[in-house]
Amino acid sequence: MSTSQPSVSIVVPVRNEADNIAPLIAEIGAALDGRWAYEIIYVNDGSTDATGERLAALMAQRGNLRQLRHAKSGGQSAAVRSGVRAARGGIVATLDGDGQNNPAFLPDLIAAVEKGEGRVGLAAGQRVGRKDTGFKKFQSRVANGVRNAILKDGTRDTGCGLKAFRREVFLMMPYFDGLHRFLPALVRREGYAIAYVDVIDRPRHSGVSNYGFFDRLWIGIMDLAGVWWLIRRKKPTPEVTEVNA
Repeated sequence: MSTSQPSVSIVVPVRNEADNIAPLIAEIGAALDGRWAYEIIYVNDGSTDATGERLAALMAQRGNLRQLRHAKSGGQSAAVRSGVRAARGGIVATLDGDGQNNPAFLPDLIAAVEKGEGRVGLAAGQRVGRKDTGFKKFQSRVANGVRNAILKDGTRDTGCGLKAFRREVFLMMPYFDGLHRFLPALVRREGYAIAYVDVIDRPRHSGVSNYGFFDRLWIGIMDLAGVWWLIRRKKPTPEVTEVNA
C-alpha cells in the first residue's frame, strides 16, 4: 500500500454501519489501487455499534485508512466537512457508507475533475435505477424538482453521495447543515462548472437508513430559501491587479 502523499482523498461519512465497513473498503481499493495515490477517511459520526472497532482493525492492515470520530452525531454535512478539512489530497471524493453507492464509479468522477483543469469544481453522480422504496423515490423527485425550479442549478439528483470536487472549492462554501444537498448551486455560484456522471444505484448491504423524510422537510425548505438568498446576493468578483511603486 502506497504511503506517498495522496493526490485523492475518499471521505465516507458513517453512523452505525459496522457490517458495511469491510466490504466497502475492499471495493474502494479495487476501484482505485494502482491509479492514484489515495487515502480513505471514514468519519465515524457518533456510532453506537461496532463501527469504530471494525475501522480500527482494518487500519492495522491498511496504511492509507484513517478514522475521524465525532463524540456525538452531527449529521451527514458535518461528517463530510470534517473529512474534507482533514483531507490531504487536492481532490476529494465522497460516497455514502451504506453500500448503495458503488465505488466502481469513483474513477470516472475523479477523472472528470482532473480533466476540467481547474474549471470543473464538482463532478456529481446522478443515480439511475434507484433501489429505494417508491415513496422515497417520489419524495426525491419532488424535492429535486422544487430545488431546481428555484435555484436553477441544472442538477436532477443532488442527493447522490457519489461526488468529487476540488478541496479548496469545497472549503470556499458557506457551511450549514444540509450543505451537501446544495453543492451544485453553490459551486456554480463561485463560477465553477459542474460535470455529471451517471451512476447505477444498488441496495444497501445491510442495516437501515439513518435519514428520514419528515425530520428534514422543514429544515430543507429553510435551507432552500437561504441558498436562494446567497445566490441572489452574489456579486461578480472585481478583477484585482497589483500596483507596483
